[in-house]
Amino acid sequence: MGKRKDGPSFAFLCKEEIASRVFEEEDIRPFLSAFCRSNGSYRISGDSPELDISCESAKLAKLIYEFAKKRYGTAGRFAYSRSMGFYRRTKYHVLLPHVEQVMEDLEIDLFEPHRPIECVRSQTAQNAFLTGAFCASGSVNDPSSSNYHLEMSLEDERQAKWLLHIFLKANGGQFHPKMIQRRNRHVIYLKKAEEISDFLILAGATQCCLQFEDVRVSRDFSNIGNRLQILDQANYNKTMATSKKQITYIEDYAKRVGYEHIHNPKLVLLMQLRLQHPDASMEELASMMSEELATTITKSNINHLFRFLKSEYEAVHGALE
Repeated sequence: MGKRKDGPSFAFLCKEEIASRVFEEEDIRPFLSAFCRSNGSYRISGDSPELDISCESAKLAKLIYEFAKKRYGTAGRFAYSRSMGFYRRTKYHVLLPHVEQVMEDLEIDLFEPHRPIECVRSQTAQNAFLTGAFCASGSVNDPSSSNYHLEMSLEDERQAKWLLHIFLKANGGQFHPKMIQRRNRHVIYLKKAEEISDFLILAGATQCCLQFEDVRVSRDFSNIGNRLQILDQANYNKTMATSKKQITYIEDYAKRVGYEHIHNPKLVLLMQLRLQHPDASMEELASMMSEELATTITKSNINHLFRFLKSEYEAVHGALE
């Protein structure tokens, strides 16, 4: 999470929107549990240790601060640090006293893997837990990318497997996340656009979800249009290749036999129409003949006449490659 050179990332905007939503009181504990397990650490300040909960969003830091105050009756304190890399990012810290009490309540241990079972008993709590995990360690590709991808990344494999277990149960099992190892991290991810949209709604990033869907639908329509254009061009090329052969058959037959000696009016008309309309499809030729002869001419009739011309040509010249 953080800010890109050209502005906030889509993932950052999603988390900012989540931080602005209204949470129920029952959401606080599972949200904090997942968030602190990923982004919490010990901090020694004087004689009293503090729980340092960090993030790169001021809105998220304020949300954590308010959650802690509501849950534990303590406001804690704020701090911030700035990275020294190429992108000088600001990291916000919420520092909470009474570390042991907070960690026991959230069912976390920053030094050993621990599964917060009581925190995720209900479906609502599981949703809040996943939301906290995403805000702490998640990312989602910009909707302008054709590679749909939402992920959460954890260092400990057992914690990641527990998060995957919760993810698979969420929303009645409608999500199908996968887990892979990427360097020293364990990544849980979604690839289906519909599931990413559903997760953003679950987490409360509804406006970002609408933006995601708007771009996705526009791209899908564009892709459909491109595919149809390619298909039309392919059909046109196929029609022209077939027409070229048919014109060869017609010109050869007319030269050898002569129009005055052809006693089938349908065949004569077809030969004339094909020469006049080399790009017409079989259906279009059938329609023109039906109108000219005031009777129904089918595509099958057209094919039969062209097969006759082809056989006449091949009898003299052999197959036309």
